[in-house]
Amino acid sequence: MAQSVLQLYPDAKLTIGPPIENGFYYDIDFGDQKFTEADLAKVEEKMRENAARHLPIVREELTRDQARDRILRLHQDPYKIELLSDIPEGDVITFYTQGEFTDLCRGPHVECTGDIENFKLLTVAGAYWRGSERNKMLTRLYGTAFESAEELERYLHNLEEAKKRDHRVLGRELGLFMFSHTVGQGLPLWLPKGAILREILTDFLRAEQLKRGYQPVVTPNIGHQRLYEKSGHLITFREKMYPFMTDEDGDIHILKPMNCPFHIEIYRSSLRSYRELPIRYAEFGTVYRYEQSGELAGMLRVRGFTQDDAHIFMRPDQLLDEFKGVVDLTIHVLKWLGLNEYSARLGTRDDEGAKYVGSPENWQLAEAAIKQACDEMGMDYEVSPGDAAFYGPKLDLIVKDALGRSWQMGTVQVDYNLPERFELEYTGEDGQPHQPVMIHRAPFGSLERMIGLLTEHYGGAFPFHLAPVQIAILPIADRHNDAAYKLRDKILAGRPGWRISVDDSSERLGKKILMNQHQKIPYMLVLGDKDIENNTVSVRSREAGDLGAKSLEEFLRIAEG
Repeated sequence: MAQSVLQLYPDAKLTIGPPIENGFYYDIDFGDQKFTEADLAKVEEKMRENAARHLPIVREELTRDQARDRILRLHQDPYKIELLSDIPEGDVITFYTQGEFTDLCRGPHVECTGDIENFKLLTVAGAYWRGSERNKMLTRLYGTAFESAEELERYLHNLEEAKKRDHRVLGRELGLFMFSHTVGQGLPLWLPKGAILREILTDFLRAEQLKRGYQPVVTPNIGHQRLYEKSGHLITFREKMYPFMTDEDGDIHILKPMNCPFHIEIYRSSLRSYRELPIRYAEFGTVYRYEQSGELAGMLRVRGFTQDDAHIFMRPDQLLDEFKGVVDLTIHVLKWLGLNEYSARLGTRDDEGAKYVGSPENWQLAEAAIKQACDEMGMDYEVSPGDAAFYGPKLDLIVKDALGRSWQMGTVQVDYNLPERFELEYTGEDGQPHQPVMIHRAPFGSLERMIGLLTEHYGGAFPFHLAPVQIAILPIADRHNDAAYKLRDKILAGRPGWRISVDDSSERLGKKILMNQHQKIPYMLVLGDKDIENNTVSVRSREAGDLGAKSLEEFLRIAEG
């Protein structure tokens, strides 16, 4: 692709072009020329010409001076010069050449351009050089490639299906949520049906947590600067915090980016005995993090969101069982949501990273506990160095949706460091003070992200137990309205909590059916003279269509599965 771009746009400057999951991209500086998605077709055509040339791809190792001379002689590309300077001394510097095109690249590559046949350019986006708003905006070209034409066709089909399932579109059409330019970017407004869906999720998890010994707590949306100084967030998380607020006394407060320091203060509020532990605090706490506008993605990445947060304080000897209990709860939640395909990823400390706090010994203890828990539960996991939280390693559960896309959702983190920073204690059986261990966990991750995922996973057609409206009763004429409300009340008398609407609008029945179908409601009950006379309902299923007249008891058995 880069070769073809330079053939068509000789003055363009190449920057970074990595492979990504299911494809690749290249960030390119087109200078004063404007590149749009309409231009992708001619680049793709040129790519096919270069593939048909079967150009051998030749690898070269150069010295740093040779590499610099090569870049200046071939492209006069300042971005490649900057990338060259980032390569550590002693590392091998490689160039790859195909025909008249040469590029600084780590590689490896296939043997020749003809080895790649099944590819497609997908879209164009903007991207800041090095991801910083202070740098120039570049043009990012996305593409994909597969070994077979069938795989490519299936992937492109799924992309089209994903457009139909876009949660931002469905969220507004189904009355779940919206965004307002007046309110601000990344700050969702929950519409009535979306608020109901939130309550469905929170009610379920709240009940599960109470069964498992969690205690609910509520904390404020702002906290004093000293709280985040002590936790370490002020150093490690500062770029994600909103501007600080200073009151008339000179005290500085911060809009809450994390719930954990508040829960720690609740733990510290009284003396703790080993007999009390574990203590499990849970909160559906709203936090605020500054995300760059280019990073926002509907509900999947927002600036204000609610975490199903919990923090468990325990003795070290309780860590293994508590961690296994949290993983068990998270898997139970995913299965209830219908997200049955998942994998695990262990985020560990990158020894070259500077973002971490705490001693290496504590990190080793935490990582060992997570590995042991996974092994004892028979859970396979991949290790991802550098993916840990700044205070401890974590286990992420990665779910696959109906289109085979991977999403990082529930997370469990082991933390020896914040208890040490906050000097947390409990009195042991020996009468001496001891330091507890913490677990941070959020099975949903956040309500916003989870509902965005569920909307796309189900294409807005939520299963019966998650649907904001489960049953729509459609009286055929105004004279059937009273019977429709009586039918609703009769169902609710035996199934309190079911979510039932009555469409008593003056629209014709056909229009009512179409409108409620568009809302993807699982069942519609049509009520007319014959149904009232025969004490039946005419049932329409979202999946199976017209099921005909049924007694109420028959319908309830169908609805309950």
